[in-house]
Amino acid sequence: MTATRTAWHIPHYGRPDTLTPVTLPMPQPGPNEVLIRIHASAVTRADGMMRKGEPLFARPFLGLRRPRNGLSGTGLSGEVMATGNKVSRFASGDLVFGEAGMHFGANASHICLDEGGVLMPKPASLSHEEAAVLCDGVLTSWHYLHNLGEVQSGDRVLILGGAGSLGSAAVQIAAHMGAEVTATCSARNASFVASLGADQVIDYNAEDALQRGAGYDVIFDTLGVGTFSTAKPALADTGRYLCPVLTLGRLPAILLSRLGRKRALFAAAGLEKPQRLRAMLSEILTQIEQDHLTPIIDRTYLLSDLLEAHAYVEAGHKRGNVVVV
Repeated sequence: MTATRTAWHIPHYGRPDTLTPVTLPMPQPGPNEVLIRIHASAVTRADGMMRKGEPLFARPFLGLRRPRNGLSGTGLSGEVMATGNKVSRFASGDLVFGEAGMHFGANASHICLDEGGVLMPKPASLSHEEAAVLCDGVLTSWHYLHNLGEVQSGDRVLILGGAGSLGSAAVQIAAHMGAEVTATCSARNASFVASLGADQVIDYNAEDALQRGAGYDVIFDTLGVGTFSTAKPALADTGRYLCPVLTLGRLPAILLSRLGRKRALFAAAGLEKPQRLRAMLSEILTQIEQDHLTPIIDRTYLLSDLLEAHAYVEAGHKRGNVVVV
């Protein structure tokens, strides 16, 4: 009997109910690949945007009518079941975490990944659920605050959207970097965000955090709720506006800001070379080991309930991360 795996197919761009469970032949690892049995995988806002084919200008790269790969999910954690004959970094039985990247297919029972990709040994101190989400909000926030925003001790940092996947990581990262952290969230999440290390929490329904003259050195817009033009008056003279949500409307601001002292900056973490991403993940694991950073898990669903997980993420009220097991 031929071995099979379960996965989730995206037949066309659309709502969560477009996701379709499928049974596929078990993949066989190539010479440099490992076969992984997935114990947990992330369900992210970016996964939802990919499922919807947003932003539209990304479709030539993703696929015009549906994602070219056609499968859902990027972040994962699991166990190596088999290896190709040229694999040297991993062996059968190793516990690993990482991301499928543009190949997708992490919301599944099994996957084959190149050992030279974004794949790391899973520390025993982390659950599979915690490890599966490290390559989304945690890694992106680390990249933006450390490498792009170059946050320094004493900087005033505003995080727009402090309760989500990126925000919950960003608050912890910025606080440990010695920044004075202000974060926005709903009133119900205020105590949660404060517990992560925010010095000030602003209810976005009651107050505009982007007050003229606020003097923030860095504004990290985790959800793309603002623009450079709305954030600019709240920045310090050499302040940086960071936003990982790229739209056509934001491109002119990123380009034109190079002419001024206040800057709008964007850099897709996923386009960095795997070696660089693995180096960042090593730094993140050190921070986790030293109790300076904790990946936050909001809800865990069964893999068979992926539609419900996508719908919950799309509602926009999650605290931290959502995973399927």
